[in-house]
Amino acid sequence: MTIATRRAAPPDAVDFLGIDALLSDEERLIRDTVRGFVRERVLPDVATWFEEGYLPRELGRELGKLGLLGMHLSGYDCPGASAVAYGIACLELEAGDAGVRSFASVQGSLAMYAIYRWGSEEQKREYLPRMARGEAIGCFGLTEPDFGSNPAGMRTFARRDGSDWILNGTKMWITNGSIADVAIVWANSDDGIVGFAVPTNTKGFSASNIHRKISLRASITSELVLQDVRLPESARLPLANGLGGPLACLNEARFGIIWGAMGSARTCYETALEYSKTRVQFDRPIGGFQLTQEKLANMLLELGKGTLLALHLGRKKDEGTLHSSQVSFGKLNNVREALAIAREARTILGANGVTLEYPVIRHMNNLESVLTYEGTSEVHTLVIGAQITGIPAFT
Repeated sequence: MTIATRRAAPPDAVDFLGIDALLSDEERLIRDTVRGFVRERVLPDVATWFEEGYLPRELGRELGKLGLLGMHLSGYDCPGASAVAYGIACLELEAGDAGVRSFASVQGSLAMYAIYRWGSEEQKREYLPRMARGEAIGCFGLTEPDFGSNPAGMRTFARRDGSDWILNGTKMWITNGSIADVAIVWANSDDGIVGFAVPTNTKGFSASNIHRKISLRASITSELVLQDVRLPESARLPLANGLGGPLACLNEARFGIIWGAMGSARTCYETALEYSKTRVQFDRPIGGFQLTQEKLANMLLELGKGTLLALHLGRKKDEGTLHSSQVSFGKLNNVREALAIAREARTILGANGVTLEYPVIRHMNNLESVLTYEGTSEVHTLVIGAQITGIPAFT
């Protein structure tokens, strides 16, 4: 008995495992649409944005027109796309720059998702359609100067005053903070942790940009200060009670990071691969040297595995079977490996690797932030450790 075989086509140098064939026609269309937007609207200017520490606010409306803000939410003018489709969009946005993906992630997976899951019907109708169109920008105020990985210790406090609430506190490292129209603010109270949708023009609310950062420079990062901010009961997110509220939002954002990190990794790998074919040393392209090929092969291994991992977790999320500890697994692995790919790509480019003429150092610097935001590598390691041993080791 013989088995007929077909001659296998040579693998693509980037999509070596043929992952593209695992996507639906609709998913490929979303990929191509977002990739085209990044190529035409982001790549020509992103090095300048990074250098100047700037992200144009009007980019929000453009992302909204493409249906990329809150794209995985349903109703209220949100597209209701699949988790995989959202992940693909995050990958392509971060292939341009993590700052652009962070804008969309904070808008959709943190601010909009908080309102979508924990807000009142009135809040959803008031905010979500405008945010989906990019007409209103949101930010997510959880992290404080002294409380990052331990948000339960936050000092921002909300006290009742008749039928109103009075908020006092400070939030730090808040993406979109100074350009936001509404801030989702989490605070301790006598009833535990509560959340609020705070219009940023409310008296006592202020936001100032954080300067001198050398990572995520094409992103607005701010400090929020709340001084006797008076809010009506209607501003409180009525369904959010306890730390589970903000943590559920963070889990949504982490899912996008699993994909986004592979966008940074892909750009760094592609850049290093092309550079190795044209950079000549000792009368031959450096891509012809064994050590360079080893670097490229190792980068490709982790890019392929990380992208398959993202797709697998995306399918599980669409099926409703994705556990939060598996999100930690994906975030820990993919960001760590993307950073390793970026650093290796930098070595292939040599001195050119540290200039903004090439995207590698920009992605490498950005990934240093992605490594620790939305949960540090240490925290995600302990989440996985607690899940597999049944013994929490956080304290």
